[in-house]
Amino acid sequence: MILLLSGTGEGREITARLSKKGYKLITIAPTEYGCKQALHDGSQEAVYGEPGCIDLSNLLEQKAVKAVVDLSHPFPNRTSKLLKEMCDQRGITHLRYLREEIVLPDNSLIYPVYSWTEAAHKAASLGKTIFLTTGSNNLEVFLDSIKDKSLRIVVRIMPEHRIVKKCQDLGFAPRDIVAMQGPFSKEMNRATFKSYNASVIVTKDSGKAGGIDTKLSAAMSLKIPVVVIKRDKEGAGIPVRSYEEVLKMLESFL
Repeated sequence: MILLLSGTGEGREITARLSKKGYKLITIAPTEYGCKQALHDGSQEAVYGEPGCIDLSNLLEQKAVKAVVDLSHPFPNRTSKLLKEMCDQRGITHLRYLREEIVLPDNSLIYPVYSWTEAAHKAASLGKTIFLTTGSNNLEVFLDSIKDKSLRIVVRIMPEHRIVKKCQDLGFAPRDIVAMQGPFSKEMNRATFKSYNASVIVTKDSGKAGGIDTKLSAAMSLKIPVVVIKRDKEGAGIPVRSYEEVLKMLESFL
């Protein structure tokens, strides 16, 4: 059995490709909708949830997992990190799909940073309305790091009830929650940033597949500064950068 961490377009594509190759798959997805997509794409089983909700150790043993392919996101979340540690302890092959990062334009409105805390502090210094396009992960970091209560934080998230509830539980007002499913064009980003009076945008360097190019283009057209969280590759597992490389690596290890 191969365990997949999905949640992106790449995750859906590799699920379909592995299924066609005859591999038995179980998928961890971030939402119920993601689970339905995984089953549709060829995964035999699918579960969703955060560490604490899923017994990862038991899952690896019960399903006799031989390899983990992490296609969840360019930035490892808590599930990714826990699974990496467990795979290391058990000698399970752990592959990490890495999107190609973009070369950031040379522009004084773009501020690259290398941690979530640094991003929060930098954003707080640049504007009064901080628009987060980083999803629901690490929202706590921003809330804990930004002490100025006069600042408004707007978050754009997937329109999934568990994620919306998380934002509400963290204290976000309905007017500060933008529940939309991407990808977003430059025009859509521009209209959204303008509608919410964003004075600074926070994004991750998730590559073109993650829409960073359209976010930057929209923000630059509005003269809005952008804080870009660059990827930390430490502890990423065995890096793979294409669907073909995923298949080749699995064939060599299994």
